[in-house]
Amino acid sequence: MAPDGRIITGDHRDPLNKKTVNSRSWILLDCSGESTILNVDKYAIMQRVEIHTRDLRILDPVLSYPSTILGREKAIVLNLEHIKAIITADEVLLRDPQDENIIPIVEELRRRLPSSNIVRQGQGNGKEHLDGQNDEIAGEDESPFEFRALEVALEAICSFLGARTTELETAAYPALDELTSKITTRNLDRVRKLKSAMTRLTARVQKVRDELEQLLDDDDDMADLYLSRKLAGASSPVGGSGPSNWIPASATIGSRISRASRASVATFIGDENDVGEIEMLLEAYFMQIDGSLNKLTTLREYIDDTEDYINIQLDNHRNQLIQLELLLSSTNVCLSIYSLVCGILGMNIPYPWNVGHGYMFKWVCIVTGVGCLALFTVMITYARHKAAESLRLDLKVRGQMKKAHFSELK
Repeated sequence: MAPDGRIITGDHRDPLNKKTVNSRSWILLDCSGESTILNVDKYAIMQRVEIHTRDLRILDPVLSYPSTILGREKAIVLNLEHIKAIITADEVLLRDPQDENIIPIVEELRRRLPSSNIVRQGQGNGKEHLDGQNDEIAGEDESPFEFRALEVALEAICSFLGARTTELETAAYPALDELTSKITTRNLDRVRKLKSAMTRLTARVQKVRDELEQLLDDDDDMADLYLSRKLAGASSPVGGSGPSNWIPASATIGSRISRASRASVATFIGDENDVGEIEMLLEAYFMQIDGSLNKLTTLREYIDDTEDYINIQLDNHRNQLIQLELLLSSTNVCLSIYSLVCGILGMNIPYPWNVGHGYMFKWVCIVTGVGCLALFTVMITYARHKAAESLRLDLKVRGQMKKAHFSELK
């Protein structure tokens, strides 16, 4: 939809193959905050922003590409989760504008993209609010267009991932506490699903964090994000490179670069290695996304601690069953010996030593019972001794492993 409400469509035929190419819906926002719906194919987009096919392929939702922020000669290619955008020095192209996650970003871009001078001119009804000196001061405080657009995208993705992290924390901690108090199949399945969701969310947050960290570690990559500087350096005598050979995709949009943005560019055009402004911007959102990652790491540690606690409980129950089994087995052995002796003496077989010695049966039973009881005591004592020895050996091995681990860290 053009500024007057029209929908702009592009040529859907490949000039080489003469085959129909599926068009994609894009929304274009210029430096004044006006939006335009574009139903064009990828070749029209590539020609408009002057990027290569491999760069546009990063924004294809069918292909699974990690979070990426690429600085090209005349555009920034942005792929952050659901935010797939192309930022130039004077316009922003967003993919799938009807997506429910994109609509708030479009509204925020409309609010924050217009520079302060444009807003004042719109509210002044033809009156000048500031003189040239005040305009210059305001322009020096104004961020370049591409940085304002990039900031909106970074703020949206960090807020989105932060909200998902908070939702996961709200659901996970009560579930883990309930599992600790009562181990049931339902609670175990609930925690399993939460852990899977946490793993997926951690991977998404980690990708965004790694991309921001990679940008912060490379000054050249951050310098590539200064589109206004490169544009002004190519078209201004200050840059010393003669007239610009850049042809804007739209003459109307190309002529709308705000006076504030040009003044901001003029302040740093002399120093092409100065990346302080973009570095501060990236660091702010790096800290925010790193905070979300720390929350997920803490949640993972809490889940691991809960698993360890549950395993300890299960091991304790297992040990109790083993002790009961050992007790019953020892009792069974002693009773079998006692029953064997009593059974032999109780048989109706004429033994010579049994004649005239009726008291012998009583004493043999008593002595056998005492011997079986002593045997039972010895067996239980030996089992406990071996268990204690095994525990000491296990603790010793763990201590040695910890020492070896600490020595490797040092």
